[in-house]
Amino acid sequence: MSDIQTISGHRGLLLEEPLIFEQSSPGRDGIDLPEAPPLDLDRLGGLARKAPIGLPDLSEPQMVRHYTRLSQKNYGIDSGFYPLGSCTMKHNPRLSEKVARLPGLADLHPFQPQSTIQGALEVIDLLAFWLKGLTGMPAVAMSPAAGAHGEWCGLMAIRAYHEDHGQGHRRRVLVPESAHGTNPASAAMCGFTVDPVPANALGRVDVEAFKAKLGDDVACIMVTNPNTCGLFETEILEIAKATHEAGAFFYCDGANYNAIVGRVKISDLGIDCMHINLHKTFSTPHGGGGPGSGPTVLSDKLAPYAPLPFVVHGQNGLKLIEHAEEVEGARPFGRVKGFHGQFGVFIRALAYILSMGGDGMRQASTDAVLNANYLLARLKDVLTASFDGPCMHECLFDDRFLKDTGVSTLDFAKMLIDEGFHPMTMYFPLVVHGALLMEPTESETKETLDGFIRVVLGLAAKAKDGQVEDFKAAPRLTPRRRLDETLAARTPVLRWKPGANSAS
Repeated sequence: MSDIQTISGHRGLLLEEPLIFEQSSPGRDGIDLPEAPPLDLDRLGGLARKAPIGLPDLSEPQMVRHYTRLSQKNYGIDSGFYPLGSCTMKHNPRLSEKVARLPGLADLHPFQPQSTIQGALEVIDLLAFWLKGLTGMPAVAMSPAAGAHGEWCGLMAIRAYHEDHGQGHRRRVLVPESAHGTNPASAAMCGFTVDPVPANALGRVDVEAFKAKLGDDVACIMVTNPNTCGLFETEILEIAKATHEAGAFFYCDGANYNAIVGRVKISDLGIDCMHINLHKTFSTPHGGGGPGSGPTVLSDKLAPYAPLPFVVHGQNGLKLIEHAEEVEGARPFGRVKGFHGQFGVFIRALAYILSMGGDGMRQASTDAVLNANYLLARLKDVLTASFDGPCMHECLFDDRFLKDTGVSTLDFAKMLIDEGFHPMTMYFPLVVHGALLMEPTESETKETLDGFIRVVLGLAAKAKDGQVEDFKAAPRLTPRRRLDETLAARTPVLRWKPGANSAS
């Protein structure tokens, strides 16, 4: 099939699509505006444009067809199974999208008087109520814009607490190797020194190594739980106890909270601070840089240091606190975002929570873990599971099953594309060689998982049967073939120039 050549370059309804600049025809447009009045160019201070702006000249049908064709080349959760590990690419109910577009919510302006946005403040307040109830934590900062931003927020609250209590010398943060990569980056941005903690043979925090690193200069430990290997940290209570005895805080990365929401209250685990990725756990389409939201729940000790702004109940309804002196005892470390947080994401998350209810969210977490363990059980006899025992919401394999086949993790993933599946996460977490990390989420049916399993097992058989060249050539059925990703990363072409670029 891949060898079929057509006169047009098209393949049925899969149309060859040149760059939008290559379709440009000088003077062509899709609008008809009156001639602009003469402009006094002296008013521009010598900054008048001397050459065309560089945008393509196209008719409206050309524009519509171009972007429609591009959209048909995309693979998204509405197209098929999306097994990326640590990404939680699950179906997002259309109800949440509809609610977010309701008049009175979609057309608000952040500068409106508070008396005119009581409903919006109620959305923020009610969502905060649910997040505190689900986690068992007394306070939540709603404004962080995404997960790493929530990490930064929590760490700044921890730093503010230590400095406020004469412990400003606590500048070391312990980060397990099984934590998300944003953890050490966030700690460094907050002025901390990062000290890694190794994993044990079970893929979890090496508790003895962790205890050996504790000292009076440690500000906190940052633990991802369930961790990046898809495993629950079974010694989390001991980690929390040792951390607190050392005068430090326990920060939990909540990016994998969707595996335990409704089943575990993190306050019972001794956690002082955790960000929650609303876009992963509580329904918002994400990827490609946004949108996201990372509210950060805080313990009693850290609550006074929550950043501005926050919503309180006043005599005349809900009130948005913009200044620390408005609330007795508040010692916010500052602001983390303009305005009041990712309001569109708040709406979607609250709609999801209210439609699911506490029992529905517990069921979703249960199904996410069930689906991952189903994949693990069906694949582990052929693929090599990285660790023994059951997993949480994602299952982790390594490339030992490909040994001596000449096929790499990358080759295996590229062949999945030809089979109509988005590849799993590759080469992550870094603590596992040649990692293949799969997260099926709760929204996939058994039929979908069975189809994926059949293909994965079939590809493993092909690799062991010596069909190496097929893997090296994949993908062959896509609009573009395999790219030289190393060359693209080292010498990216970031700007189109006439005659210098092509669609090939």
